[in-house]
Amino acid sequence: MKRFWNFLKSVVAETKVVVWPNAKQTRTDTSIVVWTTIFFAIFLGVIDWAIQAALKLLA
Repeated sequence: MKRFWNFLKSVVAETKVVVWPNAKQTRTDTSIVVWTTIFFAIFLGVIDWAIQAALKLLA
């Protein structure tokens, strides 16, 4: 049980050391993730469409 409390104390101490992002940085990071996801969805959709079209031509 003592190990558990030591663990919790170290977690609290480590959490106080963390540099949390501000609202602007959070918005920037979120927008990067959203736009990257959209880009890859479109990219993979185009690749999928091209492969399907090529396979239909071969059939």
